[in-house]
Amino acid sequence: MDTAFTRLVGVRHPVVQTGMGWVAGPRLVSAAANAGALGVLASATMTPDRLREAIREVASRTDAPFGVNLRADAADAGDRVRIMIEEGVRVASFALAPSPGLITRLKEAGIVVVPSVGARRHAEKVAGWGADAVIVQGGEGGGHTGEVATTVLLPQVVDAVDIPVVAAGGFFDGRGLVAALAYGAAGVAMGTRFLLTSDSTVPDAVKARYLAATVKDVTVTRAVDGLPHRMLRSELVSALENSGRARTFWHALCRAAGFRKLSGLSWRQLAHDGLALRHGKDLTWSQVLLAANTPMLLKSAMVDGRTDLGVMASGQVAGVIDDLPSCAELVERIMKEADDVLEGLTAPR
Repeated sequence: MDTAFTRLVGVRHPVVQTGMGWVAGPRLVSAAANAGALGVLASATMTPDRLREAIREVASRTDAPFGVNLRADAADAGDRVRIMIEEGVRVASFALAPSPGLITRLKEAGIVVVPSVGARRHAEKVAGWGADAVIVQGGEGGGHTGEVATTVLLPQVVDAVDIPVVAAGGFFDGRGLVAALAYGAAGVAMGTRFLLTSDSTVPDAVKARYLAATVKDVTVTRAVDGLPHRMLRSELVSALENSGRARTFWHALCRAAGFRKLSGLSWRQLAHDGLALRHGKDLTWSQVLLAANTPMLLKSAMVDGRTDLGVMASGQVAGVIDDLPSCAELVERIMKEADDVLEGLTAPR
């Protein structure tokens, strides 16, 4: 299926596998890329050296284009961009808006810049700064999310910008792809749906929790890091919501120290990232520390398989997913469903 987005990034299908921390590693990204989608490597939980290794591992597994997701406000964002340029990465995606200077540097190196946004004004801003495309996530999406549903947010953004728009939040099949195209999008981005594939390295016990979830088991909470965060309802989430501030702060400090060691960041860099996160969001310093703690809570579930000690970021679509296809099977099925829906819409009645 040919769209403005597939032409821009050079993939066969208008489908993006999003950059999920601890989940979107080389195996999943290369499988998604080989299936014809745009696989996106999550770099925020990697040291710069590990990022370079991961990029090379993906490149050894596929000849297809792929991307790397970055935290634009990270203290070492410039170093990570340099690695991407040196390694010939095709696409840079961002969970937060990159600066105009960072966009210019990437574009001068021939890298396609695709920020993710959750509001029309943010899409207009990054488009004005030179972004090549934008992923717009509605409130149904997993992880940090907003309050506006995709069906309301998507047409606003499509009408506001002249660059390709990729829809995220609530997509898992070919019907959703056709709906997004009807709204004017040039493709869809999916996280939870790719997490729940046989190519995902998430432990089987964790996948089972997702598959068993209903739509009502996916909640939005501020208890983890002070920001609206969509995830599976679990005993830990309930405990965090009911914990006192002192106990929560102490556990957050311990886990933040663990993340500092894993990521290779100094305490000064963590403080820098915390200041960037706090800016404009009216967070307390306790909440900033909780935000630094979040990667370790995610790792506990997504890597260690400890659903009792970790959080499981999730889109609402977890409640309607009941299988674990390979990436190749998933993308092929989505595209066939989309073709069938389009054929049905144009068939004589």
